Amino acid sequence: MVPLPRAFQWADGSVYVNHVELVRRARGTEMPPEFWTDPLMYQGGSDDLLDPTDDIVCATESYGIDFEAEVAVITSDVHMAAMPDEALKSVRLLMLANDVSLRNLIPAELAKGFGFFQSKPATAFSPVAVTPDELGDAWREGRVHRPMTVHWNGRKVGQPDCGVDMVFHFGQLIAHAAKTRNLRAGSIVGSGTISNKDAKRGYCCIAEKRCLETIEHGAPQTEFMKFGDSVKIEMFDEEGRSIFGAIDQAVVQPEH
Repeated sequence: MVPLPRAFQWADGSVYVNHVELVRRARGTEMPPEFWTDPLMYQGGSDDLLDPTDDIVCATESYGIDFEAEVAVITSDVHMAAMPDEALKSVRLLMLANDVSLRNLIPAELAKGFGFFQSKPATAFSPVAVTPDELGDAWREGRVHRPMTVHWNGRKVGQPDCGVDMVFHFGQLIAHAAKTRNLRAGSIVGSGTISNKDAKRGYCCIAEKRCLETIEHGAPQTEFMKFGDSVKIEMFDEEGRSIFGAIDQAVVQPEH
């Protein structure tokens, strides 16, 4: 089961600015300079959190089904306008997330100027959440310094380091969420898709692979997920032991 079956709040950031920059380059647009100084964040649905082996249910493949491997934290109470150093102390637990995106629904939603909703279905989380001290030296400066391993249909497609190219640490991200509101204990804050500038480390979402293909070839070559596809997301310690357990999901159609 997921550590929290529901939460007061699920707020997801996008702190790997390399990912955002690639998306902008693929579209032929420049990235606003403030993206390097002010985190991106959206409010996700927190009433229906998926277990790590729950299916990704989608009505049609035409929505552009994509996985997004992330690190997420669970906080204690955070008071409004908390500074980053103070906000970082609120981190009580860490876990992994698969923040599924329906890529072909995103452009029309964003064009309305009101953010994601239909394009962001329920998020799955790892079966285990750990305290920061359990990560040892891998948890420092508000970042998890371990690779994220992603397999798509049994083939490894990504192993980027979560501590590399993370522009904003979790203290900054939590403080951003708490700028004008209190965060209650049990709030979940996500990092956004893990992304390294070194493309040899692979990818944690298909959209990034497609962006790289567009930049290099002028058009994407990799398709989004199909019914029957699977994705496995996991992180290992230096001895090769799974830290959080695996998120292992398949894409299926609704039963009715």
